[in-house]
Amino acid sequence: MPRMNRTAVLSLLIVISSVFLLFQLYYYRKYVSKPGPHILSQTGHLTTSDLQWQTVRLFLVLAHRFHLPVFLVDTTALRLLAHDASWQRELHCSFLCTDRPVMSFALFANMWKFDPAFLSAAKHKGFDVLELRGHDPRLASLDTLSGEDIPLYFLLRLHGFIIQVVFLYERSGNYLWHGPLRLKAKMDLSFAPFKQLDYGRHAGAYNRPDLVLTVLDGLDVRVPRNVSRFLYEQQHSRFLECRYHDARSFLQLYPDDTSPAAVDFHRKAKALLHLAAQTLAVLDVPFWLSSGTCLGWFRQCNIISYSHDVDIGIFITDYRPDIVTAFAAAGLSLKHKFGKVEDSLELSFLSDDVKLDIFFFYEDGDIVWNGGTQAKSGRKFKYIFQRFSLCWAELLELKVRVPCETLDYITANYGTSWSVPVMLWDWKSSPSNVQRNGLWPKHQWADLIQVY
Repeated sequence: MPRMNRTAVLSLLIVISSVFLLFQLYYYRKYVSKPGPHILSQTGHLTTSDLQWQTVRLFLVLAHRFHLPVFLVDTTALRLLAHDASWQRELHCSFLCTDRPVMSFALFANMWKFDPAFLSAAKHKGFDVLELRGHDPRLASLDTLSGEDIPLYFLLRLHGFIIQVVFLYERSGNYLWHGPLRLKAKMDLSFAPFKQLDYGRHAGAYNRPDLVLTVLDGLDVRVPRNVSRFLYEQQHSRFLECRYHDARSFLQLYPDDTSPAAVDFHRKAKALLHLAAQTLAVLDVPFWLSSGTCLGWFRQCNIISYSHDVDIGIFITDYRPDIVTAFAAAGLSLKHKFGKVEDSLELSFLSDDVKLDIFFFYEDGDIVWNGGTQAKSGRKFKYIFQRFSLCWAELLELKVRVPCETLDYITANYGTSWSVPVMLWDWKSSPSNVQRNGLWPKHQWADLIQVY
């Protein structure tokens, strides 16, 4: 009898051991079979980091299966990479597990044909899925005010964590664009912590980043090769779309000039703006559309044909003494140089009978100003603006900067009647923000008033 009890106990132990081994095998196959950090903590319980790593791993498996060309754009994770040049840490979730409940990836939209099976597969794996769509601005124009709907974002939720997928589209100015994330009526506002998402508060514009495939926390992940550069672009990526609806209303009241002279100026101005952008990019000098060129973009999504010049602004802190040399090498001749670096500097170049005016802006407390000089009298003028930040926009198939507070900027220069064309414009008296600023001493004119 005792022998039978021992046999029964032994059999029971074997059964229990078998069940335990099957349980361990289940967890191994589900969580640990892929290379990466140990998914179970020392206590045998899943931690928050474990669940976040598992969520990212499962997303990347799905992305690989459906050939999504995604790369890491999460700002928190990328900052960790930027501060760890070796990109190597101990074997645990160091980069992909953060204190935030979100992780952001970007997708080159032109490299992936939209496949709804991806979302179905994600749901099958346990993800809650939210797809956000919007109008395609590449198809918008003054004739067609809205394009077809395109996917802008995927939000995938699992274990309380959100994977944000940002669609990046190529634009005609040879840059990448993503749209704003806007929730529509009846959408679940509690689906994700939307205020914590890195992308979507506004549209964004980026240069195409070079990518490198690396291993982070045991997972194959593509990341920007120049992480610091991408983070800088992300911080300054806000994009303003042209106001096609308002522009069309304006052109219905004031039809555009289609004369041969106007068409010729349009062609030359486009070439000049592209050349100026290329030249300043080599010097790493940022600029923005100013004066009449900015007004043309804001008011009619184009240049003003009767303006006869191209106007840009540069902060004096970005001035480089080799700007004149660089423009000369690009084929632009210096027409005049007024003022000095310390006060009211202004440069003007000529290319193919079209003038490029560069106004240098000075910061003074709550205001920003640029100067003007009357060559024949030595009189100085000052144009006052409230401080502004810079956003990206597109003009003449070129990615350019404009003041984010564009309406305030335009109103300061042209008053509240900026929407009405003014054919006769006196730069010394017509602007709403012009002030007299004294005289240049006559003995300094040779240095401060140079006309070529």
